[in-house]
Amino acid sequence: MDIFSIFALLGGLAFFLYGINLMSSGLEKVAGGKLEQMLKKMTSNPAKSFFLGAVITAIIQSSSAVTVMLIGLVNSGIMTLSRTVTVIIGANLGTTITAWMLSLTAIQESAGFFFKLLKPESFSPVLAFIGTIMMMASKSNRRKNVGSILIGFAILMFGMSTMSGAMAPLADMPSFRNTMIAFTNPILGFLVGMAITMIIQSSSASIGILQALTLVAGVSWGVAIPIILGQNLGTCISAVLASIGVNTNAKRVAGIHVIYNILSVGVCFPAFIIINGLFDIPLMHQNINAFGVAGFHTVYNIFTAFMLLPFCKVIEKLSIKFIPESKDEHNKKVLLDERLLLAPTFAVSEAYRQTVKMAELVGFNLIYSTKMLKSFHQKKADQIKDNEIKIDTYEDKLDAFLIKLSGKELSEEDNNKISQLLLAISDYERIGDHASYILKVAEKLKEMDRKLSPDAIEELKVIVNAVSEIFTMSFEAYRTDNVRLAQEVEPLEAVIKKIVRKVKNRHIRRLKDGQCTAELSFLFSDLLNDFRRIAAHCGNIATSVIQLQDTSLDKHEYNHRNKDEDLEFVSKYQDYKSRYSVSHISTPETV
Repeated sequence: MDIFSIFALLGGLAFFLYGINLMSSGLEKVAGGKLEQMLKKMTSNPAKSFFLGAVITAIIQSSSAVTVMLIGLVNSGIMTLSRTVTVIIGANLGTTITAWMLSLTAIQESAGFFFKLLKPESFSPVLAFIGTIMMMASKSNRRKNVGSILIGFAILMFGMSTMSGAMAPLADMPSFRNTMIAFTNPILGFLVGMAITMIIQSSSASIGILQALTLVAGVSWGVAIPIILGQNLGTCISAVLASIGVNTNAKRVAGIHVIYNILSVGVCFPAFIIINGLFDIPLMHQNINAFGVAGFHTVYNIFTAFMLLPFCKVIEKLSIKFIPESKDEHNKKVLLDERLLLAPTFAVSEAYRQTVKMAELVGFNLIYSTKMLKSFHQKKADQIKDNEIKIDTYEDKLDAFLIKLSGKELSEEDNNKISQLLLAISDYERIGDHASYILKVAEKLKEMDRKLSPDAIEELKVIVNAVSEIFTMSFEAYRTDNVRLAQEVEPLEAVIKKIVRKVKNRHIRRLKDGQCTAELSFLFSDLLNDFRRIAAHCGNIATSVIQLQDTSLDKHEYNHRNKDEDLEFVSKYQDYKSRYSVSHISTPETV
């Protein structure tokens, strides 16, 4: 085996790893929101969590990636520690699917026409061609994603074939045969399998390397089994590295992954050494093939899963015992852990969920700041101020997270959702600011020991009721992606603008007549401006919901269309106009 064979081996490994990444990325995009919904359904029901963990890992093609994602979920407070145990056990089983796909390379040329068709070298070039056509010619994002899956699979198999070809000269090398004899020491084989997996951080890839080796050189069952066991333990390195800098519970997720694999190997590896030492099993001296590697890998994970499933609580307690509660700042929950970026579609969904939580705080501040105008309460004022700090934190963290997320490979749907999220975050933050301004007016009135006149309060009450409805309506439209409800926001916004304009004119007349003080006049004008701008931000949020459903919609053209020809708009406008009117309120003598 010369230097060029080593280059070919490294190149094959590179194609292999890239193929896995490309295929899993495409699978995740095709799954879209379904993957996120599956993660949401992970409950305390062990059977369901085990099954979902296995399925999701089969999609992502990596138990390590699933564990790292779980660390991010726990670190963000989205999932509890107890729910992750059976998911991790299921993930170890789900990762075996890759080995079965790779085992197709073991089909012999003499197997017959039908079986030869199943050989990757026969059909993967066709898949690559079809995938390329779909990527280049299709306008549908879903078809493009399917194309990337096909290309990823073809690259994966090409990498496997390249590695096998690079290893072929090993079969005739005496030094290699001597090395394989040394590997009859199970401890050495176990350590090598663990080391390789820790270096490349993928048990699927290290299993693939072993399968490629079995295709060109004689590897016995007795040599392969310890290597496979070592590979299953070495995969823990990704979770350990991902647990650096997270809170205690998130560290315990990595601990569960490590403890589970240590217990699995701790039972099976000594059992193998004892049985192999006491009994001279003929199978251990026979050569294993790629199907045999996949078969043992699967049987091992099924056996250990069902062996340890009844001890989930014990595994959780061991993790808690070995990783005690931390008192430092890292023990705090983060808003959105960057490890969620491993699954971009899920990350978009969780960013949206956090935006909804931000909007709920904004809604609370808006409601209670307006109530302060009538009756001031210091405790509520303090809570509004605390919420405003949280709202600003939400904006900073969400903006930073979404900017990083936008740099990932995303579907068009997810890109559009990120654009909507960034706009909505800005609008909600501004509504929160206006709620704070309203509170400041209430505080100023309290300091001056002055109150607005009953008629002025009646005018504001009409505006506040309308603004409360437009906020609730736009929030529900945003929360539920309800386009129909979003379309009802615009006519109410137009009514609010008209009411504010009318009340301002009445106020100016009172000011000219000397019926109100200049100081109270400024405060009253500030309130009117805040309410008008809140309505405008609610209109922006509603328009973003409509744009998400119709990406061809131009916001400027939509807002400046001839609304008199829009019968639905006219109908809703007249309805809101009749419900919210200040015409019946007499012109006050003083503000």
